Amino acid sequence: MRASRHLIRLQPLPQLPRSRHIHATTLCAWEKYDNERHFEPGEDVLKRVWHGLTYDVKRWKRRYQQARDDAFKRNNPIAFAKRDILDHELLPHRTEVLIIGGGLTGSSTAYWIKERFRDEDFKVTVVESPDKLEHSRTMLSNGAITQQFSIPEFIDMSLFSAEFLRHAGEHLKILDNDPPDINLLPVGFMYLARTPEEAETMRENWRTQIERGVKVAYYTKSELAARFPFMNFDDVIVGTYGLENEGLIDTWQLLSAIREKNISLGVQYFKGAVESFLFDRIVGAPEVHSRLGGGRDADLDALQKRRIRGVNVRPQMVGASARPVRTNMIVNAAGPWAGEIARMAGIGQGEGLLAVPIPIEPRKRVNFVIHAPDVPSFDIPAFTDPNGIFCRPQDAGSNFIVGKIPTRADDAKTDHTNLSIDYDDFYNNIWPVLVSRVPAFKTAKVINAWAMYNDVNTFDDTPIMGEHLLFTNLYTMAGFANYGPQMSIAMGRLFAERIFEGAYTTVNVRKFDMRRIMHGNKVAEPLKCAV
Repeated sequence: MRASRHLIRLQPLPQLPRSRHIHATTLCAWEKYDNERHFEPGEDVLKRVWHGLTYDVKRWKRRYQQARDDAFKRNNPIAFAKRDILDHELLPHRTEVLIIGGGLTGSSTAYWIKERFRDEDFKVTVVESPDKLEHSRTMLSNGAITQQFSIPEFIDMSLFSAEFLRHAGEHLKILDNDPPDINLLPVGFMYLARTPEEAETMRENWRTQIERGVKVAYYTKSELAARFPFMNFDDVIVGTYGLENEGLIDTWQLLSAIREKNISLGVQYFKGAVESFLFDRIVGAPEVHSRLGGGRDADLDALQKRRIRGVNVRPQMVGASARPVRTNMIVNAAGPWAGEIARMAGIGQGEGLLAVPIPIEPRKRVNFVIHAPDVPSFDIPAFTDPNGIFCRPQDAGSNFIVGKIPTRADDAKTDHTNLSIDYDDFYNNIWPVLVSRVPAFKTAKVINAWAMYNDVNTFDDTPIMGEHLLFTNLYTMAGFANYGPQMSIAMGRLFAERIFEGAYTTVNVRKFDMRRIMHGNKVAEPLKCAV
């Protein structure tokens, strides 16, 4: 009996028909973030130690699984789990370079850093606020490229950027993908002078441009009339016209190409807003000086000894709180909001070196798109009238982008908080000047318009480039409002030279840092060069 039961137990089970149903497996959540609790040093030591140990285990496990699932790294997942795996935290707790602003200036800086030093452990993080980016110059400018400046450094920077943009498809190509197209439209820029003083200034600037290798023609009134017979030069004495390395680009296409290239190089982009800065704590310094009778000076001395160690960033997610991100270098490339970022660090709100602000402010600018079928679109230059009215071909058709460079008096009267468009400004102030210069514009019609913010340096209208004298690891790169994307491309390269070689080697832009503002030395650009 015992044997029979044993035999029955050893009999194979009958084959049952397979049931058809859906097999569910765990998905690889590539966009899954870890919204973990962050503990500051000294805060709840036991919980902080326990959280650190458990969090490291979870991170190692995730990295191992990702390396194991990767076909190219499956042979040795343990080795690959330690590197080349992106962390999926909501924000990194540590990065080498933190760039505030994801526009052309910030993205170009990240590109040149990673192009120069492609170490995976050298993290470059870009924090951007999409709500502000959509109103910035990067997204909405007409993307002019010109070298007709009076400052030699600006000429050299524009020449470098023009050469880069000429071969942008090769520089920004990703593996076997097609080269990106930035829609480069070659067109010469024209500037006019109506008075003998303006003519003399233009001639001096032209000589400087020729010495730097710029291909630009210097025309008299009769030569202008012969070269451009459809334009009116009755009130003009002389003019200059670019013959090479000038044109228009699609800044949005350029930014997209740079961002995609940066991501392939390991640059991390995060959406969020910087709320404050992190400083080193100076323990005991005020008390020691107070006992010596320092009083109020003791607090100022402690402020002078602080060092920026990072920022607090609020991710753009519902219910997310601000998180600290520690870094060695911070680049303030926030464009129109660079002055606001600087004030978070106390710049311009203290005494001594902190009393001098970074005078970058958002200024409203309006562009109108007009359709003028009678204007010879292939022959007309991108001209700027002496009174500030400019005209740029939008494409190879009959559409043009026009606007006005406001004077300081006009700028003071403008409500820069309101981005609404006043179409009467075009019909009353811009259109009559266009018709007087090019009579064929009398049949033009407005088909589109937009308002944007330019990052304007209210001190002298030229960019601020360089580190702060007190916080030497905080770099400001803003104020490129009237100079276009060519300055952003070149400045990114110069910053990479500054941090890796300790000096600007291609173009020396040392005179454009905060020292000139502290000493009250303005660097003026006499030509109106809105781009």
